[in-house]
Amino acid sequence: MILYPPAKINIGLSIVEKRSDGFHNIETVFYPILLCDSLSVEAAGADASCQLVFSSNGIELPGAGVHDNLCCKAYHLLDADCHLPPVSIHLHKSIPVGAGLGGGSSDAAYTLLALNNLFQLNIPDEELTRFASRLGSDCAFFLHGKPAFGTGKGDILEPISLSLSGYHILLVTPPVFVSTADAYASVAPRKLNQHLPELLQAPVSEWRHTVFNDFEASVFKKFPEIGRIKEKLYREGAVYASMSGSGSSVYGIFDKETDDIAKMFPDCFVWR
Repeated sequence: MILYPPAKINIGLSIVEKRSDGFHNIETVFYPILLCDSLSVEAAGADASCQLVFSSNGIELPGAGVHDNLCCKAYHLLDADCHLPPVSIHLHKSIPVGAGLGGGSSDAAYTLLALNNLFQLNIPDEELTRFASRLGSDCAFFLHGKPAFGTGKGDILEPISLSLSGYHILLVTPPVFVSTADAYASVAPRKLNQHLPELLQAPVSEWRHTVFNDFEASVFKKFPEIGRIKEKLYREGAVYASMSGSGSSVYGIFDKETDDIAKMFPDCFVWR
């Protein structure tokens, strides 16, 4: 079984308050984009020498070993409850790592979907969502892959009517790794004066003045090259530009083709 876990961008991201469990409550809109990894999940057979065989290629994965990967954690999480047969998982990694695009969470969510379908576990959506939330705050979003307003840790999701069809999204990721933990440590929680989904009902051209990512100030201070990418996207005509998640990716939304603009970032990963 081959699936294609997509990336996401965050449109607006407010750090609302710090929770008693050490996490933060946020408000954001998750929006899926067509950049994706490729995930193969196959039954290994009863005579397999290992319960789980994992391999990967493409972008190098972080961690001390392959079993640090969220695909493997997703397998072990389901196996603890469902006693899964041996499997072979191969991940071709195309989504940049540590870039605010949710690639690891998407891979984990799609591993859950693949295992549920491959072995006909018949796990209902609500229970699968609980499994996903144990793997990462934004994992549950990728089970459905439609624009959603995220609150709580990002795991409380409400469908939102939002479409960027007709626009061109240019994504730029510099060779910089931004630690999510460090990013959270450098922001001061604040509450929005207006409901984010309401702000996004305005024309995209107005978002520049009303829709913000709270991580930008501290991340741009530490990694000024990320801030310069956002400025350049605006100079080249973006109707809206923002860092995604806690960085390092920055996207611009354009009402024109972006082929020539993409060539202006030769040292970065660029997707359009």
